[in-house]
Amino acid sequence: MTDRRHFLIGAAATLSAAFAPRLAYARAATERRFVFVIQRGAADGLAMVLPTGDPAHAALRGAWAEDAAAARRLDAMFALHPALAGMAALYDGGQALFAHAVASPYRDRSHFDGQNVLETGGAAAYAVRDGWLNRLLTLLPREDARAIAVAATVPLALRGVREVASYAPSALPDASGDLMSRVTQLYAGDAQLHALWAQAVQTRQLAQEAGGDAGRNAAATGALAARLLAPADGARIAMIETGGWDTHAGQRGRLGTQLKALDAMVSALRTGLGAAWGQTLVLVATEFGRTARINGTGGTDHGTATATMLLGGTVRGGRVIADWPGLTRLYEDRDLTPTTDLDALVAGAVAGHFGIDPARTMATLFPGNRGGRPVAGLIRA
Repeated sequence: MTDRRHFLIGAAATLSAAFAPRLAYARAATERRFVFVIQRGAADGLAMVLPTGDPAHAALRGAWAEDAAAARRLDAMFALHPALAGMAALYDGGQALFAHAVASPYRDRSHFDGQNVLETGGAAAYAVRDGWLNRLLTLLPREDARAIAVAATVPLALRGVREVASYAPSALPDASGDLMSRVTQLYAGDAQLHALWAQAVQTRQLAQEAGGDAGRNAAATGALAARLLAPADGARIAMIETGGWDTHAGQRGRLGTQLKALDAMVSALRTGLGAAWGQTLVLVATEFGRTARINGTGGTDHGTATATMLLGGTVRGGRVIADWPGLTRLYEDRDLTPTTDLDALVAGAVAGHFGIDPARTMATLFPGNRGGRPVAGLIRA
């Protein structure tokens, strides 16, 4: 038999799911914020950060010469895709660092396996069951901050011993203001349900303020993440999923649209964070790169090494770091050869950002990595 209290608990859970699906918190006593933006589908690093100074670049990418001509020159070797205007401004301000010829330990070309390695931090697909971002939470003090995934479900990178959930706009119709008011009054006398309901209402308001489409486009998603991260008692770690990077055909136009959206997301995140941007690190990474040569349908196929981005107020930016292998020495005669370990790059950036011992960070986040040393000097002292 269902009594009144069980009914109210069930009703609260249903309404809370409609307005703030699966919110849960992981705690970290720090003013530093960290955002991981995953590019699902294998983003073409050679098109994002163009090695225009490499003598072989024009022969391999000549069909996209217009993008190369319009790209913002970063140094003698590299230029930034013209769609990334906001990131170019961050670079000018010393708040963007691009790493090239980067790869995880994975050397095959399956999206599922590559993303598993990227998110778990394992040395091979399915070697580790939890996510490196969840393990990062175990290195931080548990006091009064939150971690959140801005995604429909909790991504693998955030799954593990710390309970972390996701927030995504609901497809259900909005409840009327009168209904919201009546339910608030109904729960006012119940300590447990009142707290749960207040939390759901607050998060719903944040989503409504983030944009007219409640976070469904890139800029609104960045603004929503900022709303969740900016408050003194807000989240400290967030993960944002982006898709559509698998550009087998018609890449030039599609990638331009993707990069413009990514740039808008980062710009909205920076604007929304305000002063907190100075305490923020954003990592943008993908599971693997794409082929150096353009295929017969104006696209590229699954590759190996790619480019990774570090953005934010704590980044020692204004530079590109790369042990550049050149485009005449391709991996398996098709891909950019990897020379920088993504695990070591991430461990070094995270350790410097949060002030954690680099060796401990590497061992915790990437337990299968053997002999890799965290990259130093990525974060401002």
